Amino acid sequence: MSLPRNGRAFTFLVNPTSGGGAAPGAVVPVARLLREAGATVDVTYSPGPHAMVELVDQAVGRGDVVVSVGGDGMLSSLAGLVSARGGTLGVLPAGRGNDFARMLGVPEEPDAQATLLLSGEVRQVDLLAATLGGQRRVVAGSVYAGVDARAAEIVDRARWLPRALQYPYAALRALATYQPGRYRVAVDGIEHEYAAATVVVANSAYYGKGMRIAPPASVEDGVLDVVVIEAAGRIALMRSLPKVYDGAHVDLAEVTVLSGKRVEIRGTARAPIPVGADGEPLGPLPTLGSPPATVEIVPGALPVIC
Repeated sequence: MSLPRNGRAFTFLVNPTSGGGAAPGAVVPVARLLREAGATVDVTYSPGPHAMVELVDQAVGRGDVVVSVGGDGMLSSLAGLVSARGGTLGVLPAGRGNDFARMLGVPEEPDAQATLLLSGEVRQVDLLAATLGGQRRVVAGSVYAGVDARAAEIVDRARWLPRALQYPYAALRALATYQPGRYRVAVDGIEHEYAAATVVVANSAYYGKGMRIAPPASVEDGVLDVVVIEAAGRIALMRSLPKVYDGAHVDLAEVTVLSGKRVEIRGTARAPIPVGADGEPLGPLPTLGSPPATVEIVPGALPVIC
């Protein structure tokens, strides 16, 4: 194919373990097409989180577009760095979930991906700032507490399964052993209390490899969408799981959807309630008697080619 010639320069940062090792192969045809179109391309395999800071500093300093090659965790780890330095992010999805790329409409074919990077529009998208245990972390897609964070932990140990089965298996396994918690959720200062299986604070509509957990969500509206799935029997939750893929779960009586700009969450269950963000663990949720975890919207924080 013939791509439009372009003066953009790109630094690809590759997580070599993403997608079960698929990321290095994903970058090769795209980088070749970009170079053939006249773009400057540098490819670096991620040497770890501390070195990533320096690599992003150097790339943005040169005026390069920083391209995340990996999954949602890789993208999320770069989003805050690129945003803070005034850079622009490109996305080459090569992980297991690729949910933020799905939300942005990034294509799957290498030629279409190269064309997008060369001539795609730069949009300003929102990010999330999550503070838990005194640590602040900027993420792209969603923050969640409860059974879905438990499922994310199981996914990390289910690499022996085919990729298409990992998320469904983890979701069913987590639901089979979940214990409901008592949550207090304050949205823009208005507090609610729930006996719930999970609470999701979403910027993106998608998580868990294509589950449309927050159908109203937009990455450009400056608003968080909060989805609370209240406690129900395990069998009922398992039966309703397919509804999450098309967003029909929000019509169920046990599902509440709220929206706002700042969310505070705390909760107590028989065991510590896990919290995750974009496939990565953040730690246990503060208990009801502790200062809450907070999630805030950061409007228009990140320029992204999409």
